[in-house]
Order: sequence, then C-alpha cells, then structure tokens
Amino acid sequence: MTTDEQFMHRCIELAKLGHGNVAPNPMVGSVLVYENLIIGEGYHQKYGEAHAEVNCINSVKPEHRHLIDKSTIYVSLEPCAHFGKTPPCADLIIRHKIPKVVIGCRDPFELVAGKGIEKLKAAGIEVKSGILEKQCKELNKRFFTFHTQHRPYIVLKWAQTGDGKIAATASSPSDRLLISNEYTNRIVHKWRSEEMSILVGTNTALLDDPELNTRLWPGNSPIRLVVDMNLRLPTSLKLFNGKYPTIIFNTKKHVFPEDSITNVHDFKNQTASLLFYYQVTEDVSLVKQIVNALYQLKIQSVLVEGGAFLIQSFIEEGIWDEARIITNEELFVGNGLPAPVLKDQQLQIKEHFATDTIHIFTNQNQSLIH
Repeated sequence: MTTDEQFMHRCIELAKLGHGNVAPNPMVGSVLVYENLIIGEGYHQKYGEAHAEVNCINSVKPEHRHLIDKSTIYVSLEPCAHFGKTPPCADLIIRHKIPKVVIGCRDPFELVAGKGIEKLKAAGIEVKSGILEKQCKELNKRFFTFHTQHRPYIVLKWAQTGDGKIAATASSPSDRLLISNEYTNRIVHKWRSEEMSILVGTNTALLDDPELNTRLWPGNSPIRLVVDMNLRLPTSLKLFNGKYPTIIFNTKKHVFPEDSITNVHDFKNQTASLLFYYQVTEDVSLVKQIVNALYQLKIQSVLVEGGAFLIQSFIEEGIWDEARIITNEELFVGNGLPAPVLKDQQLQIKEHFATDTIHIFTNQNQSLIH
C-alpha cells in the first residue's frame, strides 16, 4: 500500500462517521499531512454545516498552523467549487495556499463534476486524483447512484424461513410469523438508520402494522413510504401516528407541497402535517413511478421492506442495487407464502447470527465502477 493510499484510507474512515447525518450531501473525510505526519483531520458531520476540508483545517493546532501552506491535503471526494449551504472548499484550499491536493474520486454532482479540480489547478496547485477510487465511490454509492443514474439507491430486504417462506399460511390473516431473532432485528434497525426512506406495500402495512422507525438502534428514522392505491388502510395504523414524515402512494389524491420540498430535510421541517399523498396512475409501472417520484423529491435511497409482491416487482424490472436476506436456518413452516426470487444477483457478504444467516447480494447489472 502506498503512502497516498494509507492517508486516503484514513479519509474514508473519517467520512463514515457522518453516515446517516449528512444526506443528501455525500460523506467526506479529509486529512492534512506534513512530511508524513497528520496535523489535521476532519469529516462532514451534519448536513448544512461545515464540510470535511473546513473541519480538517480548523483542527490544526496553533503550533502547526505555520505548516499548512507546506502540507498536502487528502480528501475522499473532489472539493466543491460552488456556493451551496457553505462556501466552496476549493476556495478555502487556495486561500490557505496548500500546495498539493490528493483526491479519492471526482464528484458526479453537476455543480462540481471536475470544476473543483479545474479551479485548484488554475491556482497552481498540484492535484492528484483517483486514489482508492473504487472504495471512495462505494462509500458514497447512494450519492453516486442518485447523480449518475437519476434514481435513489434501492435496497431490498426480507426475512425468510429455512424453507424459503416469508409468511405462514394461518387460519387468521392477522397471525404474524416472527422469523428473525433479536440480533438481526437490531441490524435491520441499523439498516433503517442508514437510508433516507423505507417502503412497504399495502398488505405489509395492514397485517404487520409496522412503525418503520429505528427504535432498536440510535440514529435517524427514515421517511416512511407506503403503497395504498385505493386508500383503504385504516388511520389507526402506526404508519399514520404522525411521528415521522409519511408519503402514501395512491391513485385517489395528491396532497403534496412540491414547491417547498427541495431535499429530505424539508420533510422534517413541515409543521402543518407529516402526512403526504402522492398520486400515481395504474397504467404505468408503479415501481418506475415511485423511483421517479423519489428522485424528484431528492430522496437518495430507499429500503424496500415488503411485501413479497412489491419486492418482486423491483426484481422483475431490474431496478435494485442490493438485496439483504435474513434466513432463519432453524425455522421451517411447510406451506406458506414464498419469498421473492432474485435475478442477476452476486453474493457479497454472508454472516451468521445465532439462528439467522444474512446474505447480502448486489445486482450485477448495476455498477458504479466502469
């Protein structure tokens, strides 16, 4: 491993500390190095606040500040060159006369997309890019997918029995089959905290009555999405408890202040209502309508938790990036509702937690690295 790669690894480690708190911005880490000694480091901690480069430079101790203009700054993503919530980081680097910048990967966002690198080079700064590029893109796979494929990053998730069922055939439709154990339940809540939104279908909402929050894991709860085409779900369900923003995809009505929604955080700031209705049509693919709506609403990722028909619809259309399957190896029910069937999957991770095995697959037809 080269010296540049070692420092870029540290940038990635720092960037991950912002997971769940910076979207729709990317996670970014930065270190400032003088003669192989890190004299400053930082990461983007919260959306709307200082970027990684700012926190990195501000962290330099007074006794080392005279070394800033003799150092190299490493950053996992191309420094921005535009005014957003904060001033351009490229200008900050130029102002501090840092002579060399080492970058993990270019920013796909159209307002940056090479402009930061161009600005740095125009100022006479040496720029080296593409260090651990694959890892840096993987770090921000949601951000890259959103800006390059113009859709959210899509994670499918379900729990199944050892004989491949997601529900038992019960005499009462309200009987719920508990498949995953307490360990994997907590992992699922961790997964929820990492995504901007979470989606379920009508039957899952009606039979399971999920709250779809992160009560078993510290972190932000996602925006709740539910498909209820004919608006037949009772308002007594936990989904409609008003605790978190909830969007209902339906064919009956549209109550949505799009003009005021510019990113995910605007949902959090709605004071009049946390319940929205997004109207779709029956003559166009529901999956594509949902995906397009989330892109327009700047929601960069979605965890699809059920049910089987909805998940299979994403699979059939090839519109998914990851599938996370929890299998209880000790539970067999015989007759039951079959689990979804993946296509074009590639196994990435296999882990065991007591009775449960987690398989994480990626869609081999979807790749950020070309």
